[in-house]
Amino acid sequence: MNRPLPPALSAPQLQLRFAEHSASGPRQDNQDATRLVTPAATLAASKGFLFALADGVSQCADGGLASRTTLQALALDYYATPETWSIADALDRLLSAQNRWLLANGLLTTLSVVVLRGRRFTLAHVGDCRVYRWHSGKMQRITEDHVWEQPDMQHVLKRALGLDQHVVMDYLDGELSQGERLLLVSDGVWTTLGDERIRSILAEQDDLDSAVRTLVKAAHLAGSRDNATAVLVEVLQLGSDALGDTLAHLQQWQLPAPLTPGQHFEGWQIEKRHAGSRQSLLYRVRDAQGQAWLLKTLPEARRDEPGADSSLLLEEWFMRRVAGRFFPEIHPAPDRQHLYYVMRECTGQTLAETFTQDGPMVMSRWLSLARELIGAVGLLHRRNIVHRDIKPENLLIDHQGELKVLDFGLAFCPGLSSDTPGDIPGTPSFIAPEAFVGAAPSPALDLYAASVTLYFLLSGHYPYGEIEAFQHRRYSRPIPVTRYRPEVPEWLDLHLQRALEADPRKRFETAEEWILHLQQGELATLRTRRTPLLERDPLRAWRTLALCSMVLNGILWIWLLKH
Repeated sequence: MNRPLPPALSAPQLQLRFAEHSASGPRQDNQDATRLVTPAATLAASKGFLFALADGVSQCADGGLASRTTLQALALDYYATPETWSIADALDRLLSAQNRWLLANGLLTTLSVVVLRGRRFTLAHVGDCRVYRWHSGKMQRITEDHVWEQPDMQHVLKRALGLDQHVVMDYLDGELSQGERLLLVSDGVWTTLGDERIRSILAEQDDLDSAVRTLVKAAHLAGSRDNATAVLVEVLQLGSDALGDTLAHLQQWQLPAPLTPGQHFEGWQIEKRHAGSRQSLLYRVRDAQGQAWLLKTLPEARRDEPGADSSLLLEEWFMRRVAGRFFPEIHPAPDRQHLYYVMRECTGQTLAETFTQDGPMVMSRWLSLARELIGAVGLLHRRNIVHRDIKPENLLIDHQGELKVLDFGLAFCPGLSSDTPGDIPGTPSFIAPEAFVGAAPSPALDLYAASVTLYFLLSGHYPYGEIEAFQHRRYSRPIPVTRYRPEVPEWLDLHLQRALEADPRKRFETAEEWILHLQQGELATLRTRRTPLLERDPLRAWRTLALCSMVLNGILWIWLLKH
């Protein structure tokens, strides 16, 4: 069935044109299915545009049901996944779940899906549909046919959704070219026409709708006895690599003029300038209900700085995605007309302020904080975000005693953020050794920074000494925390030694592993403290009892002699 589509769709920077056509041919039912998802601009900026073709296998219970339900689940669930997941990761998780459902219901389908975002595409493929790239008269097939190679078994699938317990998808990520076309076709088209005939039709047909119709009609005229489907996408204009740039392009906001106490600004009452630096300005504001918030924007000096505006928007985007008990709430600010964002004011003390006031933490409080901090870092990493600036100044204990992680100005999300070679963001004493030699941003950097933070709060010192940005850094072994706090248990000293290893391969790999080891150490300590001496060391217990008995008997004998 030919479904009419708009001739062009424009996202921020990325501009596409597309068409699709499908026909059942001599068969009664059409078991091919297509899905072309063009979401709202903000979602397109982060998740991209999705184009998919599925061909249900007629030998199963219902091939049409298999293809249609797969594309419906994919289209709905993909855009509901966390926007911090990479495209390939999101597709793989969803398709693995769909594979299990199809297998349980005796359904089979092939699938080819292409997601376009910014300047790149991501392909996920299994089965015998095909995807081609066509540009300047040249055509390239970018999928493999998962069928048996013997001539008499050319349409026997060796890979498909619902065929095996674990589906193996092919993934491909590549850079788009302006003016290129991406073609998705079912086997009902390519098995009959062949690559050369497909290429000639693409060269002859400039109109996308005419091209897909010609491909399907030509396949059936050439003798195809199968359903035939074609989806064609043309890249009119490339987008941006970084999500922050895309969002900045989406909202061409201007910086607000300097705000003054008592001023009303876009529904906010300005109370005072809360903080300011070369990087940002923070105002304390109140909403219409009188609740306190913090408005963050850029100083005038950064108005023309390349990337400054997109960095602020990207920071807001990260904080929206990590909403939870450890992070400030972000206000939706639906009526914004200027470049800023608003977050809930978290009142309390940073850990740096607490340390200045009270000195090193007592063990019980420190252990509680360690569990919370590692848990917060783990939550960030599960959402595919690296904070890159964990330190006492960016950790706050609010008036309810809850830990809050602040300042996402340096946060990084693989696949979404730009990584400048040679750039080492953060505070030197908290930066992992591997970052100084070019290691890419990874969760290991946050785990190391958290371990330095905890070491400092316990001892008042740094494990390798304080590090300045200009220093030639050398790392051997971290100074045992017991040098400064002799009362620290041995298991905890060893625990910190591992967390602070210069070699990242020797540290805890994930926050979850770290917490598990921390809990095991605490439990071992509690068992040692609470287990009676008779159970821990029976011989010593009986010797002690015998000695006490002898002493008491001696005292009693002396008393009897005197009386």
